[in-house]
Amino acid sequence: MTEHIKIENNGGVLSLTMARPDKKNALTNAMYGALADAIEGAETDDSVRVVLIRGEGDMFTAGNDVGEFAAIAAGGSHGERHVSRFLQALARSSRPLVAAVQGRAVGVGTTMLLHCDLVVLTENAQLSTPFVNLALVPEAASSLLMPLRIGYARAFEMFALGEPVDARSALAWGLANKVVPLEKLDAEARAFAVRLARQPAGAVSTTKRLMRNPEVLMAQILAESEQFAKRLQTMEAREAFSAFAERRPPDFLKLAKQPA
Repeated sequence: MTEHIKIENNGGVLSLTMARPDKKNALTNAMYGALADAIEGAETDDSVRVVLIRGEGDMFTAGNDVGEFAAIAAGGSHGERHVSRFLQALARSSRPLVAAVQGRAVGVGTTMLLHCDLVVLTENAQLSTPFVNLALVPEAASSLLMPLRIGYARAFEMFALGEPVDARSALAWGLANKVVPLEKLDAEARAFAVRLARQPAGAVSTTKRLMRNPEVLMAQILAESEQFAKRLQTMEAREAFSAFAERRPPDFLKLAKQPA
């Protein structure tokens, strides 16, 4: 295990497990780095034919560690950020990506699924993208991919209001391939991964590239990242993270006469 990421390569399937269940698998900078290294490394490892992403415990992931966001919003030093490497690795991956999702998938926990080629949800799964709630903007090229997948109206509601989408709705909207009982999640996701691993790898990767242009996705990721970084420095973000830390509702109306 590397920085709360368990890595296992078995039968052509590289399993990456977010293993920080006591913190709801909230992703730290180090965890992003380990995930990025693994997905990038798979590109030059002939033994890896499929990448399977999963979370340990009762939740897929609570998203980015909010404490790290708060530190940046407060003007603290944050060094190299590996989240960009992780998002770019997802966008560039020629290996098919499979996700096994239980419980809540928050923020990047949902947007990373837009880069996965097969997604299995449990019946209790809930997908949410509360970026605007934190005075931020969508990332992972989701501002492009989400409207393409589910339409503008639903995508804007998910981003602007941050309400969770249940598993059955996610399946109906095209955000997932299958919904299963919790006890069948690992078996169903691995079965998908094993089937993909047995397919002709060249044909699979070429089909994926024809369907998903990495250059277009990269351009959107970079545009989003620029705006995301700017939003982290705003008065709105400071209010959002202060409210989160103080366990109170944020009051953005008091900022109405101040620069956003």
